[in-house]
Amino acid sequence: MKITIIGAGAMGCLFGGLLSEHGMDVQLLDVHEEQVRSLNEQGLIIHHHGQERVVRVRAVTDPAAIAATDLALIFVKHAQTEAAARTAARLLEKTGYALTLQNGMGNAEIIADILGEERVLCGTTAQGAMVLGLGRIQHSGVGETVLGLWRPGRGAIARAAEVAEVFSAAGISCRAVDDIAPVLWHKLFVNVGINALTALTGLRNGQLLDQQATSLLMEDVVAEAVAVAEAHSIAVPPAILEHVAQVARATASNRSSMGQDVDGQRPTEIDAINGYILRKAQEVEMAVPVNQTLVRLVQTVEGHYGKS
Repeated sequence: MKITIIGAGAMGCLFGGLLSEHGMDVQLLDVHEEQVRSLNEQGLIIHHHGQERVVRVRAVTDPAAIAATDLALIFVKHAQTEAAARTAARLLEKTGYALTLQNGMGNAEIIADILGEERVLCGTTAQGAMVLGLGRIQHSGVGETVLGLWRPGRGAIARAAEVAEVFSAAGISCRAVDDIAPVLWHKLFVNVGINALTALTGLRNGQLLDQQATSLLMEDVVAEAVAVAEAHSIAVPPAILEHVAQVARATASNRSSMGQDVDGQRPTEIDAINGYILRKAQEVEMAVPVNQTLVRLVQTVEGHYGKS
């Protein structure tokens, strides 16, 4: 299977490195020339459990340098999803498909509008990574990756299972499911509860649990998201609030992706996370004041990037 990873940030590099390390046919595509040059010249440097290793990877900035691919793995930020999907459409074989493991919701819909629903796989991953510098990442979390076809149909599980088998062979624990929607919402609850709060407070994930004030905020924002999900007939697992807290504890030393974006004064994915809850709430005429406030605060922070 020929794989192209669109977006060589923390997660794109992590998956590209792990797949390349196990002999898979992988290329990374990224618009940042310095990152691509560093990856090609020095390799990808992965820090994990206090150790450092170098993985040789192939990276390019020009899609024209990539031969037809079987799987386009999209790891860009939400705002770049449409452009990445159009790139995938040019790169994919006629029988190829795209996979999004991006944070938040709404990305699969964007990709499906361009490629067609039958060619879109989506899912979640408990793998975690942080950028330490050019061509250098911290492998900060290890866990299961779950994927499925965006719109289940005949042969859906077989296509998803093929990708899951490739990932598992590279040491990325992965399984395919028939219905991916509940899985996506389950991950969304975690992102809703952690990302915006860490971005606004400057805290690491585990520090959200240090004070009652932030713990209560986490509970409030997740409770609103659960109510919206249930209003849309999404099955919500029991004890989801405790699950979000457990994820924060398990990734205690991590800075969330949104926190990293604010630190680097980059656009965040607030629109695909808490903003998605806000939109789904409006569809059923529900009020979600905590989520709405967090969206407005993050947008305010973004609007003041570069200003004194």
